[in-house]
Amino acid sequence: MTVRTRFAPSPTGYLHVGGVRTALFSWLYARKHGGRFILRIEDTDRERSSMESVNAILEGMTWLGLEYDEGPFYQTNRFSRYREIIEQLLASNHAYLCYCTREELASMRAEQMARKEKPRYDGRCRERHSPREGVSPVVRFKSPLEGRVVIRDLVRGTVIFQNNELDDLVLARTDGTPTYNLTVVVDDMDMGITHVIRGDDHLNNTPRQSNIFYALGKEPPVYAHVPMILGPDRQRLSKRHGAVSVMNYREAGYLPEALLNYLVRLGWSHGDQEIFSVAEMIKLFDIEDVNQSASTFNSEKLLWLNQQYIKNSAPEHIAHHLSWHLGQLGIDPSKGPDLAAVVKAQQERSKTLLEMAHNSAPFYREFEAYEETAARKHLNASVLGPLRDLRERFKEAQSWVAPALHEIILATVESHHLKLGKLAQPLRVAIMGRPISPPIDVTLELMGQATTLARIDRALAWIDHRSNA
Repeated sequence: MTVRTRFAPSPTGYLHVGGVRTALFSWLYARKHGGRFILRIEDTDRERSSMESVNAILEGMTWLGLEYDEGPFYQTNRFSRYREIIEQLLASNHAYLCYCTREELASMRAEQMARKEKPRYDGRCRERHSPREGVSPVVRFKSPLEGRVVIRDLVRGTVIFQNNELDDLVLARTDGTPTYNLTVVVDDMDMGITHVIRGDDHLNNTPRQSNIFYALGKEPPVYAHVPMILGPDRQRLSKRHGAVSVMNYREAGYLPEALLNYLVRLGWSHGDQEIFSVAEMIKLFDIEDVNQSASTFNSEKLLWLNQQYIKNSAPEHIAHHLSWHLGQLGIDPSKGPDLAAVVKAQQERSKTLLEMAHNSAPFYREFEAYEETAARKHLNASVLGPLRDLRERFKEAQSWVAPALHEIILATVESHHLKLGKLAQPLRVAIMGRPISPPIDVTLELMGQATTLARIDRALAWIDHRSNA
């Protein structure tokens, strides 16, 4: 049997981290077992679904590298198939037309609640054989009245539901549009899905869907219901906790593999190991090792993990993602020093790519102004002489590489009887506009001789102007 898993988001909003974790678990399971991973867009909610949300899902999957083998399939393209199955269930007496009005259903539920009963449809139309004038019927599934549904869940173990606790769910609305519990069964059946990995908020749907499979003469797939992700306050993850679009994490400067690594550890572990390559995730991940308890989203842990990935990844890989962030700042990274070399200089001190992009911007374009506090402290009349001397030495430099530049700075410092920081910091502010940069000699090499001389000239003029003001 070839393992076939699926990710089936509804395009009614952004792709958030809970959905991404479900997709990741499904993707890993398929990859581990040499199977197929299918993307299905469950867009039957026409009022809330949008192409904008579809594009956000596709963009998020691409950025994360969760490539799918088949799809995307759209449920709105399969309405004729759903109608075919509905007719089949009606013909086999596994479904029926229900003519109850909304008012009747509301009254029925109110009476049940008054009797302290669980509100549910009481099946009053199960054996009705004549239409009701002026009422458009829904189609209901004729749920078994006896027996039980046994779910062998890969995460939760054996879960048993009594059929007499299940009501007759609606399969098709009055306008003929199919409902979720029908479409998901038909799609999983037609697409040959063998394993369904999804959030445990779907667990109560599973016995209903299983009974529809049985009515169609099919075995349900194997289910694995993963617990939800909670915020630090142990409430369901929401926007205030970070349940934003996955693309917001890209905009905030996270690497996709860092986010995947963080999400795979929400509910799953392999000993004490914290950092996993994607290859290691595929090799080691097992859905049966996922915890039953809910996981807590920790933004600080994600940031730490992202920093580890930035620090330890190949500069060329970081540069691939950093170029997008520079582009967002209006910078063309081809017009300046080699981006991988800039990354190598910045890796140790960057927690996010957004931070790295802002810190790298002066290598690619002139900064607008000096940081006020830094300029006031470091760019003053006391450094005019040493800075002019250093500028002339740089002008005569025969080799523009970090070791040679370091020697020039040391020689200038010694000749003026200064400590290194007394010249290095003013030089850093002059070159970068701020007091923080990679090592000054590396910074100068990356900046290049012409730009370095021009920025020292700018700083000298700024000091002269301030001194004479």
